[in-house]
Amino acid sequence: MNSKIPDDLIERAHQGKSTKEDALLLLGVPPFELFRFADELRDLAAGDTVTYVVNRNINFTSRCVGTCGFCAFRDNKGYLLSLEEIMEKVREAEQAKATEVCIQGGLLPDVGLDFYLGIAEAIKAEFPEMHIHAFSPMEVYHASHISGLKVSEALARLKRSGLDTMPGTAAEILSDRVREIICPSKLSTSEWVDVVRQAHAAGIPTTATMMYGHVETPEERIEHMLIIREIQKETGGITEFVPLPFMPYNNPVGEKMIREGRYATPGLDDLKIYAISRILLHGHIDNIQASWVKLGKKLAQFALHCGANDLGGTLMEESISRLAGASNGESISVEELEWMIHGAGRVPKERTTLYRGAHELASRNPGRIARCRVSE
Repeated sequence: MNSKIPDDLIERAHQGKSTKEDALLLLGVPPFELFRFADELRDLAAGDTVTYVVNRNINFTSRCVGTCGFCAFRDNKGYLLSLEEIMEKVREAEQAKATEVCIQGGLLPDVGLDFYLGIAEAIKAEFPEMHIHAFSPMEVYHASHISGLKVSEALARLKRSGLDTMPGTAAEILSDRVREIICPSKLSTSEWVDVVRQAHAAGIPTTATMMYGHVETPEERIEHMLIIREIQKETGGITEFVPLPFMPYNNPVGEKMIREGRYATPGLDDLKIYAISRILLHGHIDNIQASWVKLGKKLAQFALHCGANDLGGTLMEESISRLAGASNGESISVEELEWMIHGAGRVPKERTTLYRGAHELASRNPGRIARCRVSE
């Protein structure tokens, strides 16, 4: 094992120019040396503030025509919420002082864009100030094709109907080799990238995720992060990067892993992912989110010393991870989130979806934000 991080690697990281080779080398340094370096870069990007958002997850259907081998949520005899049922959940979110609703669901056969437009328009009609963070790149791609529209037109119509931002989910690992194994019917790497770029061009910021810990290699994880970095260099439209450890229960990919004696990723590997993502994305994406649902609350606290500066949302309900084996709860209070952050030696601060009120990303990076025409 290396006992020291080379000076030239440190310099490249500070310049936002870390390479794939740098990341592979960093995987071999003593873990706490890696974590310390990532924490230094976190301090430069975000200071001691750790942010969170008061939000509600709404998964409007468990039915799906997809064939993803990692999914424990899909149930083609499952539920489909009516628009009124969705709105009741939004009303509950508003009563709980949520600033965001995060809306996603399975891919419904023969259900086109009008369904998604109707959800956004109903929410904005009753709650014009509620931030709609909704519809993954896969959902937009699926709906646009069903409706016979170009993706760019679908995105423009969604924005006019009230869509504020999109979750950068459905990314899994941005490697066609991996996607052919775990989600062969899902959009390809290039198609995912194209939808996200077009969302940014339409003025719709996105997050970016990475679901790791199944069939991918360390090199493919790093390549995924570098693809995300290239998108950000071009558009400036990514608000945060969210590494998500794969939950191996109740799904075919996970069942095969378990038969082979491989379970969920070790906690040390999770923390290395957070550290490497902070280093590779430094100077480009300021916010690295640790998922308390996936990691558990105590490991999420530790991730705040390994490069992460955000703990995500209160959620109010969380179905997808729970069905895949997550046992860390579906909801968390603001009081407990702030207790966790204080316990990690950091300063808690509520944010909006676009990180307003956190560390003033817009004022420090006006060029990047302007290119995506972010508005709130």
